[in-house]
Amino acid sequence: MDKNKLYTDFNTLSVHPDWNTDKLNKIGTLGEQLRMTTPQGTAKNSGESSANPSNEGYPWLRRYPKDVAWDQTFVPRPLPDLMDEAVIKYGSLPCTTFLGKSLSYAEIGRLVEHTAAGLQKKGVKKGTRVGLFLPNCPTFVIYYFAILKAGGTVVNFNPLYTIEELAGQAKDSGTDIMVTLDLKQLFEKVEGLVAIGALKQIIVASFPALLPAAKSVLFKIFKSGDIAHPKSSSVSSAVIYDADLIGSGDKPSPVQIYPEKDVAVLQYTGGTTGTPKGAMLSHANLYVNVLQVNSWTPELRDGEERVMGVLPFFHVFAMTVVMNFAIAKGSEMIIMPRFVLDDALKLIHASKPTVMPGVPTLFNAMCNHPKVEKYDLSSLRFCLSGGAALPVEVKQNFETIIPSGKVVEGYGLSETSPVATCNPIDGPIRKGSIGMPMPGTILSLRDLADPTKEVPLGEKGEICIKGPQVMLGYWNQPEETKNAFVGDFFRTGDVARVDEDGMFYIEDRIKDLIISNGYNVYPRRIEDAIYTHSAVEEVTVIGISDPERGEAPKAFIKLKAGMPATTQDIFAHLVPKLSKIEMPAEIEFRDSLPKTMIGKLSKKELKEEA
Repeated sequence: MDKNKLYTDFNTLSVHPDWNTDKLNKIGTLGEQLRMTTPQGTAKNSGESSANPSNEGYPWLRRYPKDVAWDQTFVPRPLPDLMDEAVIKYGSLPCTTFLGKSLSYAEIGRLVEHTAAGLQKKGVKKGTRVGLFLPNCPTFVIYYFAILKAGGTVVNFNPLYTIEELAGQAKDSGTDIMVTLDLKQLFEKVEGLVAIGALKQIIVASFPALLPAAKSVLFKIFKSGDIAHPKSSSVSSAVIYDADLIGSGDKPSPVQIYPEKDVAVLQYTGGTTGTPKGAMLSHANLYVNVLQVNSWTPELRDGEERVMGVLPFFHVFAMTVVMNFAIAKGSEMIIMPRFVLDDALKLIHASKPTVMPGVPTLFNAMCNHPKVEKYDLSSLRFCLSGGAALPVEVKQNFETIIPSGKVVEGYGLSETSPVATCNPIDGPIRKGSIGMPMPGTILSLRDLADPTKEVPLGEKGEICIKGPQVMLGYWNQPEETKNAFVGDFFRTGDVARVDEDGMFYIEDRIKDLIISNGYNVYPRRIEDAIYTHSAVEEVTVIGISDPERGEAPKAFIKLKAGMPATTQDIFAHLVPKLSKIEMPAEIEFRDSLPKTMIGKLSKKELKEEA
């Protein structure tokens, strides 16, 4: 493959109608940045597998799962094909179950078609950015696939963001139209965006219409104060009603989608710098990542699984591993609008899901629920943990309450669609490991001072990733895109090591690294040691200023209910586990620790306090 030709060819493409040649050129050297090649650089649409199982540079091949082929070929396709195929194969089966109301694949598919046609009539075309400002609900699923089928690009917005944060993202992405529900807490924010000129149009769907008939009536009566009234809004002229949009029942006009070039989703992330940027995830990135995850779980049965949707769909983890994965498998999605611990346990007990992606804090919270033994969680066979490090104690504790199931840790980023690695379902289980690269994916550990150089086996280095799931680049950020890659590899900012069997172990994030007396101190190592204390429920370690060491670790700890511990107890527990340089300078107990939107522990707020 002539990469110079690849670069030249791509610069002639019209990925977005409003991208001119200058903008395309600013994306940078496409042979370096575009994920249009398989691991060895062969064009993905060539139909040839390019991975070489005999390559000694890939230690994971020594113990790769016997029923998973690392060098398998994935054929990228438009992402809406997932839904179209599911409708054909599983039309009569339930697709979504939400607060007691189920919709079949045929019903969801029909709504996707009508909605896509309505969007096209409102001007959505190839490359139009359409925002989703929604909690988990069937409306999210319908509009996600309808936008893509109409040729548009989905822009995910976090409903917890402030108007200022939302306005910044809307402006950066060029989002002019946003989809939301007629709930006050959502509509009022979107209404505010129109009022300040950050948004032109709002599509409003009915929340009561998502409920079973009786619940819908009761909601309108007893929760009327939670319902917005767009018709009386000061921006009512900008409102489009979902019922009107799909009312004609038309079919959408076909749109030519180039899976490896066209952007399906703009997924905003802090990346490795903390500054929000839109990761351009192509149709191929997202479609292939679902196939990669699917290939990792051959024991899961098409058309028979039930996937628990407790993580927010607007986050890349749930978007791929809950929503898209469930549709690819013809599974029923059991959807929660937001995570409430008691409600989640009751729903698992009643609805018997078989698959549940989650974050470590979710599994930990369930383990520590005082009445967890009341609930039957035994239907769960496969739980994928992501978003943060999974302490081995949390894994072991959760597996005791799902005796026939497994909790498996994976790893990824928004920029990798997101799944890049996963632990084998049936072992080997290595404490603290994020597992092996997904099929067709290469992980390379690079020198922290010179990322062009690989580090020897067993030494720590920055994880750099190459594979079909790696983003095209950052939206309108050519310099950030350039800095995020070294050659064909995406730089994650995570420090790791790999053992002789190809199992990777995250040591920490480069930006979280603590330099103490000139030594590298990794917060995760300290956190793992503290987690082994029986009274500890959650812990976060950050670096603080220290007059002697320059920087020193500080641990923030939340204790389990009814299990007291003192600072002296924790220090005594850590003495045989940590070196003096790793020992926390301070320990602070708190009733709760800050978390991100998907429930993983967050260091940001604690660092700001410090």
